Amino acid sequence: MADPFFMPNNDELGLVAESRAGDNAAPLSVGDLSMKLKRMVEGEFSHVRLKGEISGYKRATSGHVYLCLKDDKAVIDGVMWKGAAAALPFAAADGIEVVATGKLTTYPGRSKYQIVIERMELAGEGALMALLERNKARFEAEGLFAKSKARRPLPFMPRTIGVVTSPTGAVIRDILHRLGERCPSHVIVWPVKVQGQGAAEEIAAAVRGFDAMPADGPVHRPDLVIVARGGGSIEDLWAFNEEVVVRAVAGCSIPIISAVGHETDTSLCDHAADLRAPTPTAAAEIAVPVRAELADTIAMLGLRTERCVRRYQERGRERLDALVRVLPRRDALLGPQRQKTDDLAARLSRGLERRLDAGRRQLDRAGAVLRPAMLDQRLAGARAALAAMERLHLSVNPDAPLERGYARVEAKGSGKVVADTAAARAAGALILHFRDGTIDARVERGGAKAYAAPSPEQPSLL
Repeated sequence: MADPFFMPNNDELGLVAESRAGDNAAPLSVGDLSMKLKRMVEGEFSHVRLKGEISGYKRATSGHVYLCLKDDKAVIDGVMWKGAAAALPFAAADGIEVVATGKLTTYPGRSKYQIVIERMELAGEGALMALLERNKARFEAEGLFAKSKARRPLPFMPRTIGVVTSPTGAVIRDILHRLGERCPSHVIVWPVKVQGQGAAEEIAAAVRGFDAMPADGPVHRPDLVIVARGGGSIEDLWAFNEEVVVRAVAGCSIPIISAVGHETDTSLCDHAADLRAPTPTAAAEIAVPVRAELADTIAMLGLRTERCVRRYQERGRERLDALVRVLPRRDALLGPQRQKTDDLAARLSRGLERRLDAGRRQLDRAGAVLRPAMLDQRLAGARAALAAMERLHLSVNPDAPLERGYARVEAKGSGKVVADTAAARAAGALILHFRDGTIDARVERGGAKAYAAPSPEQPSLL
C-alpha cells in the first residue's frame, strides 16, 4: 500500500506540463470540452418530453421565459423562447404540472444543462382543473366576478343584441331561432373562434369591440351581449377560462349573458358575466320576453283598466243618486230666496218713487229763487270785474305808452330793455320800438348832457 504522505520527486511530476513518451492526448481547453459536451447532449437528446411541476416561472423583458421543471427526485432548468412562449394555450405559473416537449442543451457559461422547450401542455385534466381553481381564486380576490361586484340589470326588451360566437356552428342558429320565436330583435353577430389557439384573444376583442361602439353611431350599440358556445370537454372550453376573456367580460359596460357549454359545464367567463345561462338557447330565452305573452298581458291590463274605469263610473253614479235622494227639493231651497227677491223688488220700487218726489220738491225750491233781478245783478258784477281786468291789462302793457309818443329801447341781439345810458353804451346797437314799427340805432357818443343849450357861433364881447 502506498504511503499517503509519500511525495513523488520532481523528476516524476515536474513543475511545468510536458509531453511524455507514449502520451498522444493533448490537453483540452474548457471551451472545447463544453462544446463537445453540448454536441453530445444535443445529439443524444434532440427530442425529449418531460413531465414535471413548474417552479421559478419568470418572463424576461425580452419575452423569453425561464423556469424549472421538478419532481420529487430532481430539478432541471428550462427556457422557452419568445415565439414559443407567445403560443402557449394557457397562462403558465408556478405549481402547474405540465408536459414539456423540446431538446436538451448545455449552457457553457454556467456549466449547466437545460431543456429548450418548444411546446408545453398541461399534464392531464387534473392539472387543468387545478389551474382553473387557482385562476378562479385569483380573479375572485381581485373582484372580477359578478358575486363580488354590483350586477348590471338586464334590459327588459333590448333593441339590439350582440352575440359573440362562431358563425358556422349550431349555437348561432339556435339563438336566432329562439329569438325569432319569442320576440324578433335586431342581432349583431361578431364571428370568433371558440376553441384553439387565438380563440381567447378573438373573444376578448369582440367583447371590447361591442363595448367601444358609440351610442349614436351608424350601427346601434347593443343593449345586451351574449357570449355563447356549445358543449365540449374542458380543453375545448378552455378559451373561456383565459384571463384576457375574464377581464374583458368583467370590464364591459354592457350587460353580458354567458352561455358557454351545457348546463353542467362551468367556465370563468360564467362567473365574470352578469348572468349565466345553462345553454345558448336558454340565453336567448332570458334575453327577451315572449311577444305573444306581452300582447296578452297588455290586452289583459287594458281590460282590467276598462273594468276599473267602469267600476268607478258605476260607483260614482250610485253615490250621485244617493246624494240626489237626500238633497232637498228645488222649490224648498229657492222658495225663501224668491220671496226675499220679491220683497226687495217692492221696496226698490217704493224707494224710487220717494226719491223722485224728493227731487221734484228740490227742483221746485230752486226754481222759486231764480228771479230775473238776481240774474241781472250777477251779470252786472261780472261785467264790472271784466272791465277792471281790462284796465289792469292796459296799465301793465309795455306798448301802451307808445301810443302817446314814447319809444321802447332794447339792446340789439339780446332783446333786453335798456333803461339807462350805461346799458345803452354797453349794448352799442339798439332797437327803438315806436307805435307803428321799429328802427335800428347805434350809440355814437355818450358824454353830452341831454337837452343842453346850443353853443353860440361867436363868442360874446361882454
